Amino acid sequence: MEYNFREIESNWRKFWAENKTFAAKDFSDKPKFYALDMFPYPSGAGLHVGHPLGYIASDIYARYKRLKGFNVLHPMGYDSFGLPAEQYAIQTGQHPSITTKENIARYRDQMDKIGFSFDWDREIRTSSPEYYKWTQWIFKQLFNAYYDNDTNKAESIEKLVSVFEKDGNIAVNACTDKEDVFTAVEWNNYSDVEKEKVLQEYRLAYLADSWVNWCPALGTVLANDEIVNGVSERGGHPVQQKLMRQWSMRIKAYAERLLTGLETIDWTDSIKDQQRNWIGKSVGASVKFEIENDENKIEVFTTRPDTIFGVSFMVLAPEHPFVDKITTSEYKEDVERYKKEAALKSERDRQADVKNITGQFTGAYAIHPFSGEKIPVWIGDYVLASYGTGAVMAVPCGDQRDWDFAKHFNIEIKNIFKDVDISEKAYTEKEGVITNSDFLNDLKIKKAMKLAIYEIQQRGIGQGETNYRLRDAVFSRQRYWGEPFPVYYKGETPYLVDDKDLPITLPEVDKYLPTEDGEPPLARATKDAWNHFEGDRMEFNTMPGWAGSSWYFLRYMDPKNENEFVSKEKVDYWKNVDLYIGGSEHATGHLLYARFWTKFLNDMGFIPFDEPFQKMINQGMILGRSRFVYEVSPIRINPLFDNDSSELETFVLFYNRYDLTQLPKVYCSRKELDNFKVTGEISQRVLNKLNEIEEKYRDVITNNSLNIIAKFDLTEYRPIHVDISMVDNDILDIEAFKNWREEYKDAEFILEDDGTFICGHEVEKMSKSKFNVQTPDELVDQFGADTLRMYEMFLGPLEQSKPWDTKGINGVHNFLRKLWRLFHDDQGNVSLDEKEPSKDALKTLHKTIKKITDDLERYSFNTGVSAFMICVNELNDQKCNNKAILEELVIMLSPYAPHISEELWVKLGHVAGTLSYATFPIFDESHLIEANITYPVSINGKMRFKIELPTEMNPKEVEKEVLAHEVALKWLDGKAPKKVIVVPGRIVNVVL
Repeated sequence: MEYNFREIESNWRKFWAENKTFAAKDFSDKPKFYALDMFPYPSGAGLHVGHPLGYIASDIYARYKRLKGFNVLHPMGYDSFGLPAEQYAIQTGQHPSITTKENIARYRDQMDKIGFSFDWDREIRTSSPEYYKWTQWIFKQLFNAYYDNDTNKAESIEKLVSVFEKDGNIAVNACTDKEDVFTAVEWNNYSDVEKEKVLQEYRLAYLADSWVNWCPALGTVLANDEIVNGVSERGGHPVQQKLMRQWSMRIKAYAERLLTGLETIDWTDSIKDQQRNWIGKSVGASVKFEIENDENKIEVFTTRPDTIFGVSFMVLAPEHPFVDKITTSEYKEDVERYKKEAALKSERDRQADVKNITGQFTGAYAIHPFSGEKIPVWIGDYVLASYGTGAVMAVPCGDQRDWDFAKHFNIEIKNIFKDVDISEKAYTEKEGVITNSDFLNDLKIKKAMKLAIYEIQQRGIGQGETNYRLRDAVFSRQRYWGEPFPVYYKGETPYLVDDKDLPITLPEVDKYLPTEDGEPPLARATKDAWNHFEGDRMEFNTMPGWAGSSWYFLRYMDPKNENEFVSKEKVDYWKNVDLYIGGSEHATGHLLYARFWTKFLNDMGFIPFDEPFQKMINQGMILGRSRFVYEVSPIRINPLFDNDSSELETFVLFYNRYDLTQLPKVYCSRKELDNFKVTGEISQRVLNKLNEIEEKYRDVITNNSLNIIAKFDLTEYRPIHVDISMVDNDILDIEAFKNWREEYKDAEFILEDDGTFICGHEVEKMSKSKFNVQTPDELVDQFGADTLRMYEMFLGPLEQSKPWDTKGINGVHNFLRKLWRLFHDDQGNVSLDEKEPSKDALKTLHKTIKKITDDLERYSFNTGVSAFMICVNELNDQKCNNKAILEELVIMLSPYAPHISEELWVKLGHVAGTLSYATFPIFDESHLIEANITYPVSINGKMRFKIELPTEMNPKEVEKEVLAHEVALKWLDGKAPKKVIVVPGRIVNVVL
């Protein structure tokens, strides 16, 4: 019986689905294990071979933990809100839910074919009203909470209101931007609208005017990680800074806990460092500078208060609210122009661009709080309104960016560092002595910092502070395809929809574009289109994608619960995720927000833990091997010029071939092109081919009216991506290429000597635009899912990026065939030996058990594949078909290759479906201990013979046997040796 993988895999997929083999029990006497993948966004392109990499690894580990006696939760769902479906809806008018449903069906079909042990009864979709009902509910909890710095946790907003009613806010220690103090009498006299305005400054979910990354083309706000090189990641559209009324999350309240929590979880140092840098803790002082002829004060935060006497100018963000107030009439026009230019840059670009120094003087001056000196106030786009106070005190002697700015605009650079040369660059070290600084003179930097903070506080011009780079997260998107807010408005005041009216579902709209006056798409909905409508209007913004993904791991525990987002009993049992696998691109955004929501839900008593993911592995990327053909560009030559003179007019038609559109596309094989690049010479065969093309198209390449002719020359060419399906071992299928697109049908090809066309290649990210995508479907059909699973693991360590190449996939497939043959005789019948296994077979088996167990416990999946191959080769050499040996092998292999393992398990005589809950083999070291040891024996440093002796012999006994050996006797020639060195179990050295 042949290994018919298609039939075997189809049958077992059906069996698992019908019998719900991988359904997790919510309560069990077994220890629990929760394995989770970062769930995918279902795009229309479906999965390529890079996507399942992490899923395969988590599936192997989940299956392994079942075999180790754990109750395993291994769910899957879809992060199904997002821009791509909405953009498609805008282009076609088709509702995003239809596109999303079709894409999910495609993903599900692909994942099923790979044989994952997901508990599909727990599937969730963030775009399902049954799911986002609870996202809306969690938003309501955040809206109705504030962060109490005294208890160091979130508390009910009602607790805060009761304090306001009794004492006002004078003694409130909460995370807030509110500085005004009010009494209980004042609070109690406020109107409901006024009270809500105050509470908005304390709520964890609140409305505020925020500087955001606005993308006019997409009609929405973008997060920083949705912007690449100053344009939107989706579509490459320009992004600008814009002040908008937005919902925000007061995540900065959790900054310190987000930092300290990193010490309690098993993540890589690189991911932890990215989170630490994003949070950006810094200790220093806030200082207020008065403004000449103005009642306002500029507040700055500095980590170097010791350098305050080195301030020679101040820089405000162009969007700072004081800019328009303090700019003098002389500089109004210049300041306005600079503000407009700065608004066209994203925050990320403004921070990253250190080469281009720009700025504009406002005409205003600040007053130094200690010296009383006048300090010029500038604006510069390297200062951000949304970070800190939106202002910096510039100390060019101690900060390189300030130094560059001062040099560029010829501003004074004061030196406050004793015996330090700052003529060439700033001094940024925190070691040294302060000078030219009044009461700080002759103090070491660290002491000067402390004294400066003391004096700042004593004089009432500021205070010592701990600051964080982490900013509150903008939580509004001007999109249609997202979670609606459970919010309605009376006037401009927001109110929450009652729980009984959740979910607020997406209303139907006539278009998925913003309105003509710039309102989000939901503003197009009529009152009747909403499933619930209150007040003057509903909220028109939708939540960002990270809303649903910040808590989805909790819903898997209790996906059908209509009364709670998760029951207390189930979350108490499953707790947090034990193993989380996903891409490193989510190192800050998703992971930070999920940690924030988890800590909040823990604060409010809904869940018993405050970190969502205990162990996390970031999978590397599987890169595509792109293939290229090289298009030779024609050169236009005007023969009116002397070809030998410097006035020869030539230029490449790649950029402008309007008068030669009828010319064929000419492609040169890579090896011929490489030869030309190295030698500068074109072979006669290639010259003949070029002449042949030019002769064939002479009527086209000659333009008598312009005295222009065209020639093909290998000096000008460009690489063109070609679909990898047309290339086999770098050889192009020319007919397939010509039939690919209309523009290629008459293409001409410069071939190699053997008549082939060799493509170039490069390792790049897998992408449809690069035509280098390999889908798992075709490989599953050609080789089987078990082969694909093992081959993806075999490519290299999970965490590393690696190029996709199917050259080795046949080897993995042949391994599975060889495994199959161990169970069958030459006629294809099952043939198993039920006698006691041989010592060699037991040694091979237990060596493999140890290797596979050790590898899996340290999440090394690639080396396990090699161990299985070695094991099967050894058993094959031993002609081993022993049932006891093969049974243990099948159990071990089942996490990697589940389909063939299930089939062989039944052939071993077991009940179908019991393999997933068998017991993983236990390593027995005794099977690796050899009965005899072969000692190499050296005489005077040179190996002369080998002798096999029992393992239990002690060194004296070994020495006796060695000296009695005939070769040793010959060398000794009746004499006693000077020394005999026995290294037990290793070697014997005889010195004559």
